[in-house]
Amino acid sequence: MTLSETLRVAWEGLKLNRVRSFLTTLGVIIGVASVIMMLAVSAGAEAAIADQINALGANLIIVNPVRGVPGAAQTLTYDDAVAIKEAVRNSEGVSAEFQVVQDTSTARAKLTGITVLGVTADFPIVRDYAVGEGRFFTDDENERKLKVVVLGYGIAQDLFGGDSPIGQTVTVGSTKLTVVGVMAEKGVVADVDYDGRLYIPLQLLYQKYSPSRIAADRVRTIYIKAESQEAMTSVINQIKALLVQRHDVDPAKPDFTIQTQQDIITTQQATTEAFRDLLAWVAAISLLVGGIGIMNIMLVSVTERTREIGLRQALGARPRDVLLQFLIEAVTLSLVGGLAGVILGVGGAELFGRLGEMQTQVVPASVPLAFGAAAAVGIFFGYYPATKAAQLDPIVALRHE
Repeated sequence: MTLSETLRVAWEGLKLNRVRSFLTTLGVIIGVASVIMMLAVSAGAEAAIADQINALGANLIIVNPVRGVPGAAQTLTYDDAVAIKEAVRNSEGVSAEFQVVQDTSTARAKLTGITVLGVTADFPIVRDYAVGEGRFFTDDENERKLKVVVLGYGIAQDLFGGDSPIGQTVTVGSTKLTVVGVMAEKGVVADVDYDGRLYIPLQLLYQKYSPSRIAADRVRTIYIKAESQEAMTSVINQIKALLVQRHDVDPAKPDFTIQTQQDIITTQQATTEAFRDLLAWVAAISLLVGGIGIMNIMLVSVTERTREIGLRQALGARPRDVLLQFLIEAVTLSLVGGLAGVILGVGGAELFGRLGEMQTQVVPASVPLAFGAAAAVGIFFGYYPATKAAQLDPIVALRHE
C-alpha cells in the first residue's frame, strides 16, 4: 500500500468511531492546554514581579542593615546617607527613609493608622515618583525640620475630596503640618500603597515622631539612583568602600547589604521557577494520562478489527502496512488533540489574563513544546498497539469472532 492509501484507511477508521475518537483526544487536549496555560501563568507572575520592582525606580541601589544580627538595625544612619550623597560619584540622588504610623486628620475627616514616611528631598528623583500638585520639600526644609507634608494621592482625596489641599493644615499625631504638595497617583507597587502614605522631612520625623531617642537618627533603608546602568557597579563599589570605612567593619562581613533591582528580580525568579516546575509536572502528568488513553483505545480498536486486519493481510497487506496504519491513527489522534489543545491553551491564557486579576504571558516556546510532546505521546503510546496488530497471524485473525 502507498502512504496516501494508508493515510486514507487510517482516517476512515477514525471516522467510524467519531465520539470515541473525540473522547480519546480529550486527554491530549487537556494536557497540551494545561502545559501552555500553566507556563503562561508562571511567566505572567514573573513579569508582574519584575514590573513592580522596576516601578520602584530606575537604576536603583538599595542599602539595608543586615537582618537578624543584634544591633545591626541601628547601623544605617542619616549621616551615612549624607556621606554617600557627598562622596559617591555617578549618582543622581540619595534618599534615606524611615517610617512610623500615626493618626491623621483635618477639620472634615480623620484617618487612623496612616504610614508616615520620613524621607529626604531626593525621594521623587530616586524613586521615579512624580509630584502631581504643588511641590516636594527641599533639602533646606529638611535640615530646618520645617513642619511641611506631601500627601499621597489617595490620602489627599480622603482628607480634602476634590478641593486643593495646598496650603491647608493637616494634623499628624499631635503636630500640625502644612501641605506643600500632592504626589501623582501611583497605586500599589510590591504590596505597598504609595497613594495611602504621607511624606515628611526625615529630620522632622526624628524630632516629632521618633520611637526612640537612642536611635533618633537611624534609617530603615538608603536608596541611591545611579546615573546609568553602566555606572551601577562603580557606584556600588564606592558605597561599599565608604560604609565599610565609616562603620569600621570587616569588608568580608559588613553590617549592611547592597542590592539592585536585578538582584531582587533574580531572587523572586528563583522562587517562581520552583512553582513553574511544579506546574509543568502537573501538566506533563495530564499529557501522560492522555497518552495512556490513546494506547487503551488503540488496543480496543485492534481487538475489534482483528478480522479486518486478517482480511487485509490475506489480500496482500504487509505487517509494516498494518503497523503504519495503526501508528498513523494514534499519531493523528494525538496531533488533532495537540492542535485543539494549543488553540484552547493560548485562548484560555489570554482570556484568563483579561478576566482575572493575575497577569498571564504566553511563552512562545511552550506552543511547539506542547505540540511536539503531543506527537511524541502519540508515537510512544501508539507503537505497542500498532506492533500488536502487525504481528497478528492472518489465519488466526480471520477465524476471530
